[in-house]
Amino acid sequence: MATNREDARPFEATTISISLTVKELQKSVEWYHDIVGFSIERRIERDGKLRSVTVNAGPVRIALNQDDGAKGWERIKGLGFSFNIRTNQDIDELAKRIKEHGGTLDTEPADTSWGVRMIRLHDPDGYKIGISRLINPA
Repeated sequence: MATNREDARPFEATTISISLTVKELQKSVEWYHDIVGFSIERRIERDGKLRSVTVNAGPVRIALNQDDGAKGWERIKGLGFSFNIRTNQDIDELAKRIKEHGGTLDTEPADTSWGVRMIRLHDPDGYKIGISRLINPA
């Protein structure tokens, strides 16, 4: 049944969790944990093999799932997909930490016309990530 849009209460979310298929699970876990600084929240094993690891940074959760190869091992992941994570931490300090731990930035810290300071980087499978902080939080 259709509702009158003016009468409908808008959707209100409090967090987001995403699930990414990765080529080499351990490599991805190390990148998100050791380089970017996510915490490891949960590991899932099936048949004695590690199949999925959930990492988190506060309420932001990313499930990293081992690709099973069913769609081909060389398929491109992350194409046309990006996500932005908002933080209250200093962007320049995060950028420094990432680089000190062996990570590479796609863009150095910069202020944007839409009011955030941000960096961009990509994970081992090519998923594009922006990390930003409001310049003048209210």
